[in-house]
Amino acid sequence: MAADGVMNRDIVAKLHVRPKTVTLWRSRFASHGLDGIRKDAPRPGRKPRISQEQIDGVIDITLHTKPRGSTHWSTRTLARRTGLSNFTIQKIWKAHRIQPHRERSFKLSRDPEFNEKVRDVVGLYMNPPDKAIVVCVDEKSGIQALDRSQTILPLRPGMPASRSYDYKRNGRIDLFAALNILDGTVITEFHKRHRHQEFLIFLRTIDECVPPEFDVHMVMDNLGTHTQPDVKRWFERHPRFKLHFTPKGASWMNMVEAWLSILTKKQIRRNSFGNANDVIRAINEFVETYQESPRPFVWTVEAEEIIRKVAKLRRLQATGK
Repeated sequence: MAADGVMNRDIVAKLHVRPKTVTLWRSRFASHGLDGIRKDAPRPGRKPRISQEQIDGVIDITLHTKPRGSTHWSTRTLARRTGLSNFTIQKIWKAHRIQPHRERSFKLSRDPEFNEKVRDVVGLYMNPPDKAIVVCVDEKSGIQALDRSQTILPLRPGMPASRSYDYKRNGRIDLFAALNILDGTVITEFHKRHRHQEFLIFLRTIDECVPPEFDVHMVMDNLGTHTQPDVKRWFERHPRFKLHFTPKGASWMNMVEAWLSILTKKQIRRNSFGNANDVIRAINEFVETYQESPRPFVWTVEAEEIIRKVAKLRRLQATGK
């Protein structure tokens, strides 16, 4: 009607609405066009019952104090302290992404060459060289053959699988693993010890498995076994092997750790073994199944992002802020 030139008072009379309504919608169309009338404008909503000062107080207490006789606040202990409801405390924590009940472990690398090693390893993961194989090598030492003292109870409706908390040790075995990051395949080998002698045997196995026309870029941690003089001489005699060491205290950068973690969760942790040979059979079964459809692990975090976050944690550790 406004487009046809009808006056506001005539629109009010014909549509039986208030003058304020006509003025509002015409002004919104004039200011925002069709987008201004397709949907309602944001409304301020109900006035908050908790003041910003109270919210800031809850956050400050949570972050900078501890309750008497405890290491962290809960919604109920902080509710008693502030006089607010525990539901209100929960909403404030959720809105500001504060989780006092959670804790994570960490270890900052003190390697003086941390930045250089991170750039080297991450660069290798994200831009692997041509005509080369990239393998991540590590040992899972001391895999124990634990035999549960009582029969493991299977999964049932309404009841998870159950195993006794006490066990009997029936030997141990060491697993050497090399993960090919390009296709996800794994080379494994078992030994009763993990000295440099066993590591040399495993290196020969890798050398035999990788076609001779490819270079081998090997990512390893800083275990003394990997830098023993005999091992160094072996690498000198095999120049196609290029070494890339993760920073000290940062073995999480070795992608074979992820594969070993999957092995532990899926086949070792919840199993029961009568002897070390049972462990070997179980791991070989897992590896055989995994090799049927291997999936490469993809590294996605840039080196500079890792360096920035570690630098931030170091500042936090030094200043407490």
